[in-house]
Amino acid sequence: MTHGSKSDNDAGASSDQYMQDIRADHQATRQALRADVGGAHIGLLVVITALVVLAGFSDPCRALTVSGGFTAWFVLASAVIRLRGGRGRHALRRAYVATFGWGDYVTP
Repeated sequence: MTHGSKSDNDAGASSDQYMQDIRADHQATRQALRADVGGAHIGLLVVITALVVLAGFSDPCRALTVSGGFTAWFVLASAVIRLRGGRGRHALRRAYVATFGWGDYVTP
């Protein structure tokens, strides 16, 4: 009879529990940081409103510069998603959420 057999079983059980806890923590973090299409619609609405206000009270060239920045970000996100294997509507949705998904965080 060896001394270490009980402690080895305890170590294995605690290791399994640790891995379960890590998985649960990662899942909770992904859920908390997840943005959805509804939030992206809000972000797009905020950007459009800001561009209209900027064009109305300032030089329209500034509004074009800001809209060009968002367009470049969308194109970059689309390219990265395509390079990582995304295709079709799902890839466009992910790029849209990557560009405007921050709108999820400006609403209560």
